Amino acid sequence: MRRATLAAAVAALTLLAGCGGEESAAPPTETETTPPAETTDLSVYWLLDGKVWPVLREVEETEAVAEAALEELLAGPTQQEADELSLTTAIPEGAELEAVSVEDGVATVELDGFEEASFAAFAQVVHTLTQFPTVETVELNGTTKTRADFEAEAPAILVESPRFFEDVDNPWRAVGTANTFEATFQYELADTDGRIVDQGFVTATSGSGERGTFDFTTNEYEIPFDGVGALFVFELSAEDGSRINLVEIPVRMSR
Repeated sequence: MRRATLAAAVAALTLLAGCGGEESAAPPTETETTPPAETTDLSVYWLLDGKVWPVLREVEETEAVAEAALEELLAGPTQQEADELSLTTAIPEGAELEAVSVEDGVATVELDGFEEASFAAFAQVVHTLTQFPTVETVELNGTTKTRADFEAEAPAILVESPRFFEDVDNPWRAVGTANTFEATFQYELADTDGRIVDQGFVTATSGSGERGTFDFTTNEYEIPFDGVGALFVFELSAEDGSRINLVEIPVRMSR
């Protein structure tokens, strides 16, 4: 009796499986995955020893790059940037972006809480916005400035690429501005162990009181490194040959 009942049950299950076979045999649907968001790299300018200096920010891709850059600027340096790189900001705490627009080379900006801002804070805003080729002049809360108004707030050698801890290749390109004696300066690239793997001599488009631009590519070096190295830029003193206006920029490389 028990064996007959078991056989009947198996037959019933087989019949049920046959009735819904096509539907139950359908393959499971693949789980949909959200593609990673497209991003844009831009710079914000902090202060290093009182001089403006760019750092890398990766933001969600947007056409409103000026607004995105200002929002990152108002957020302030990260803890790592403050602790390890000694970067600071003069942007008043609590300052808020009211509006920004760009037209005919002029970025018009309204910042709430910026009324008592220092000249260094103005320099940070102007350098951050004029990184974009569509911006030459910044009108901030009714005051119009260009980078030329902040020569005292800019380092003698301002490397705008690569930025702190940015990935570099072998060789790689460096661009920026400089105001050095006879428009010349030196660079060295050190690997993770401090060994000099490349060095060179750079001439900017102008100097000796007039800031010029530079754009150079390193030599391909024979000892690529894996990890954090450093780019050093500096002048040699005309008086005693010592290094002056020295800046160290940590960079990353993968073999």
